[in-house]
Amino acid sequence: MNCILLPAASFSNKSAHINAVAQIEHVNQVLGAKVGDTLKIGQLEGNLGTAVIADMTPERIDLCEVSLVTAPPPKLDLTVVLALPRPKVLRRLIMDMTALGVRDIILINSYRTQKSYWQSPMLSRLDEFILEGLQQGVDTVAPRISLQKRFKPFVEDELVNLITNRAIVAHPYAELSFAQYVQQQLESSELPHRSVLPSIVFIGAEGGWIDYEVELLARQGCQTVHIGARILRTEAAVNAILGQWLL
Repeated sequence: MNCILLPAASFSNKSAHINAVAQIEHVNQVLGAKVGDTLKIGQLEGNLGTAVIADMTPERIDLCEVSLVTAPPPKLDLTVVLALPRPKVLRRLIMDMTALGVRDIILINSYRTQKSYWQSPMLSRLDEFILEGLQQGVDTVAPRISLQKRFKPFVEDELVNLITNRAIVAHPYAELSFAQYVQQQLESSELPHRSVLPSIVFIGAEGGWIDYEVELLARQGCQTVHIGARILRTEAAVNAILGQWLL
């Protein structure tokens, strides 16, 4: 945790309290903080700032001199449409995308998504993973997450309303690389780097998209791109692609 995020209900005037077990353990065991020390905190959906530890018990930490004056960092103007991955990697992917500042995340069904993934208890823990990502990235505003269990209706009926700029599909067998795609957009528009990046990125789970899915997305104006000669795990592909928005 690079900051401790608390819900609005935890604040009162210039004071606040921490009662979440994981956060108390972090203050005690990782930070080794004591009464009188200053912590970096934030209010969920609000500002970031600091507070001083006023009192500590095993079940609760009371804070005083709360000052929340720093706005959270801006979100990336980006929607990531991710084929629902294996449950054991879902936590890391949600954390990473949240920490990087993705504005919207859509978890979608795909041909290579096993039906059992949709019954995973990990899906009921998304808020927990988001909180971890926010505290890692020092942010307070959660990404919007939605679940789409039907690929074809989403692409044909809803996608057109979501594309505000451009859309790409990460596909290892595409002819055009992501770097070439960005360069083409820069040359044709003379806009700055950030302005030519797509507003939607489709990233498959392990095994990627099948040809039918790629063709369906292409008919909606989505450009297929690859990110190099190597076939990457979903976690690596997500971070490699999203790195473009951090340049």
